[in-house]
Amino acid sequence: MKRRTMMGAMAGTAVAMTLASAAAAQDYTFRLHHLLGARSPAQTEMLEPWAKQVEENSGGQVKIEIFPAMTLGGRPPELVQQARDGVVDLIWTVNGYTPGLFPRTEVMELPTVFKNDPRAANLALFDMFESDLKDDYKGLEVMFLHVHAGQAIHMVDKEVRAPADLAGTKLRIPTRTGAWVIEALGASPIGMPVPELPPALQKKVVDGALIPFEIIPPLAIQDQTQYQIEGFEEERLGTTTFQVSMNGDRWAGLPDDIKKAFKDASGRDWWGKVGDVWRGTDDFGLKIATDAGNTHIELTEAETQAFRDAVAPVVDRWIADVAGSGIDGAALVEKARKLVADNAGSM
Repeated sequence: MKRRTMMGAMAGTAVAMTLASAAAAQDYTFRLHHLLGARSPAQTEMLEPWAKQVEENSGGQVKIEIFPAMTLGGRPPELVQQARDGVVDLIWTVNGYTPGLFPRTEVMELPTVFKNDPRAANLALFDMFESDLKDDYKGLEVMFLHVHAGQAIHMVDKEVRAPADLAGTKLRIPTRTGAWVIEALGASPIGMPVPELPPALQKKVVDGALIPFEIIPPLAIQDQTQYQIEGFEEERLGTTTFQVSMNGDRWAGLPDDIKKAFKDASGRDWWGKVGDVWRGTDDFGLKIATDAGNTHIELTEAETQAFRDAVAPVVDRWIADVAGSGIDGAALVEKARKLVADNAGSM
């Protein structure tokens, strides 16, 4: 009887030690909140692999729980404040949903700065971050920034081959730089988070949108539009910047080994790889649309030049605007263009 009691005590101790060990193996749990669905490429191709790498780097001490489609509450424009207030630990969001908060980073969104290479743009963002962009992110610790494959034109029922074809139309855009592009083309910009786009297209609240092809499958945009239009050699009318960031106080309280797990998963190679992910998902999205019978229009070099000429003043408008905040926009444009060119074609 005594032997059984002792064995039971030993077994209980072993179970307790196992449970304690398991608990120690996941000491740090983080909630990552974002706006798109669980099956969106943003989650399956980017956020999930990144989170898994952080967890592996930490030796099992970190667990990242992903909450898609605003399941923790609020609307997409509130994500930045949720992270800054510590309502959630991590966010993935569109910078432009909170206009004016990230003015320096907007440089990469501009037409003629971004053309058609998300990998090169992401690497340029990495190379500029510490020296030029970091001041945009007060209260946040940036894990990584990225762009998508660029603003293509999606139209419900109107073929577009020249800026004049857009005169008088209403187009959705998530950012103020994109709104300036639309205005330069003679159309009216309508701001809304991307999850609200399908019913807006269906009800003709908007005639089209400036969005990448990547978003076609998650939102079934092929069912609401007939035309997908881009420039010569996949050139686009600027792009949109995104961030994955952590609450600054949560970051400051982490030990060095946990910080290293995050940063090792978020290095320059990862920023470049994210560009490849968005290029690949963009190509897949276009295929979904054309397989559904939609018309893909790739403009000629001459047609593309007409769009470049029309939107060129957007760059000057941005430079003048950020000057009011003491930002040398012209220098940022010059540096961003050089770094994008330097990183073009990199692997």
